[in-house]
Amino acid sequence: MAAPSGRSGGRAWAALVPAALLCLAAASPDTAPGTEPGTAEFDVRPGGEVHSFSRSLGDYSCTFTYSAQGGTNEQWQMNVGLSEDNGLFSCSIWRPQGKSYLFFTQFRAEVKGAKIEYAMAYSQAAVGAQNDIPLKQEEFEITETTVSHREGKFRFELSKLVVVAKTPRDEL
Repeated sequence: MAAPSGRSGGRAWAALVPAALLCLAAASPDTAPGTEPGTAEFDVRPGGEVHSFSRSLGDYSCTFTYSAQGGTNEQWQMNVGLSEDNGLFSCSIWRPQGKSYLFFTQFRAEVKGAKIEYAMAYSQAAVGAQNDIPLKQEEFEITETTVSHREGKFRFELSKLVVVAKTPRDEL
């Protein structure tokens, strides 16, 4: 089940978000990292140090901050996009190969310029015949601007984060 932030109906978001993200990804050409819609690659580096990766799109930004242990660098991707009416900003962070073999000691995705309406974290990202496997709800928490691990409850597995945030609207 989807994890709405509590300000909207969960079932509606569960149906809407996958379709919205597909539209945003399809309409988002790969361009200069950090400034345009699209997907950028980055390395998730183990070693226990805190690292961050950010992308911006106009007035909106998404920053993924993490600390991980074990193994070597993994290649991950971040996609940012806006809905056609500029009402939703999305940020997806994932390991294209599916399941990460790193042990995450912490994670946090933060959006600026918009308020989170939906967020979900996954221990495995869909690849091939494998499906997304969501984290248990008690493993992470969602605020108006962040989705992050829950201290003492998170089981160290992360392979994907999805955030959809509502942008402010200027009324006429």
